[in-house]
Amino acid sequence: MTPSFDSYRAQFPVLEKQLYLNHAGVAPTSLRAAAAVREWMEDVVHHGVRHERQWEARAEHTRRLAARLIGAEPEEIAFVRNTSHGLGLVAEGLDWRPGDEVAVATSLEYPSNVYPWLHLKDRGVEVREIAASEGGVTPEAVAAALTPRTRLVAVSSVQYASGYRTDLDAVGALCERAGVLLCVDGIQSVGCLPVDVKRSRIHFLSADSHKWMLGISGIGMLYARKDVLPRLRPVLVGWRSTTDAWNFHRSHFELRSDALKLEEGSHSYTGIYALGAALELLLEVGADAIEARIRELLRALDAELRALGCDTGPAPEHRAGILTFLPPSGDPRQLYGWLTEREVTLSFRRGRLRISPHFYNRPDELERLVRMVRDFTGG
Repeated sequence: MTPSFDSYRAQFPVLEKQLYLNHAGVAPTSLRAAAAVREWMEDVVHHGVRHERQWEARAEHTRRLAARLIGAEPEEIAFVRNTSHGLGLVAEGLDWRPGDEVAVATSLEYPSNVYPWLHLKDRGVEVREIAASEGGVTPEAVAAALTPRTRLVAVSSVQYASGYRTDLDAVGALCERAGVLLCVDGIQSVGCLPVDVKRSRIHFLSADSHKWMLGISGIGMLYARKDVLPRLRPVLVGWRSTTDAWNFHRSHFELRSDALKLEEGSHSYTGIYALGAALELLLEVGADAIEARIRELLRALDAELRALGCDTGPAPEHRAGILTFLPPSGDPRQLYGWLTEREVTLSFRRGRLRISPHFYNRPDELERLVRMVRDFTGG
């Protein structure tokens, strides 16, 4: 049954004033998420710590929702502050040996998926470049970058600037055959595409909630596959990392065996409450329905922009939730500023305008954008 996408628009009051097409940047959150934050705040304001067990129960509920969204088990999910935090836990926590290599497309990737690997230089780890192709990473390019010393491939599920979608199933199968770990920056896919970490043979995936998940900044998830968790040493440890976490009357340093060993101290309950509400909304709509809706919006937008003479990308077979374009005339940066002044929220990345609608955007909003581009270019 096709969901009524328009029925969710009231959850996003920002749409009353803005043409919001920047979910690959920073998304607006929903009234549901805001209400969840207020729920916790009101509780702690009026009751202090009395309901702490309920807070913990909500955290575990949110963990189960996160696992469900990406096809993982709850014990494989750790809460992190952001995507960089999760990727850093992986980079700093693995048992590297001098001469090990990490394969990554440094020319394409967002810095969050470059700097943690470059930071390993003083541990003798070398970064080996994955050659870029059409603004993306292909399985063939990954295969060409592998050597007998490669320990890990780091790749974004979708490239932030170009919108190129990585074939994670193919890359995952390749890494499995080569005995190489696969670490994924998933922030540009979780929330707008179906993600299945088991099917794609992913070992680690990090994503925070302020983009396609429609949550807020400061909270996200790190997936660590259970069979590689023993190889991941926590960079920081605290009371929550241990098997007897709630017993404060003795020192019993025994690390947990699941991903929760990576959570060293008190939770960010505001973030977790918001994330839980955001994930409930996404699961209610359904990942398949969200992907189909965004795909159709971008298909129509692509056709209209090309009819104006715009250069668009990526090609449909490599597209996720992002469409980039250049106008047929005029300075693209000036067009970006002109649209921004007219309450259109989008991004400008590597010389191109980047459009990223979500499921609640309507076709008429994309048509309005096309008319504005036509007015600016005189088409």
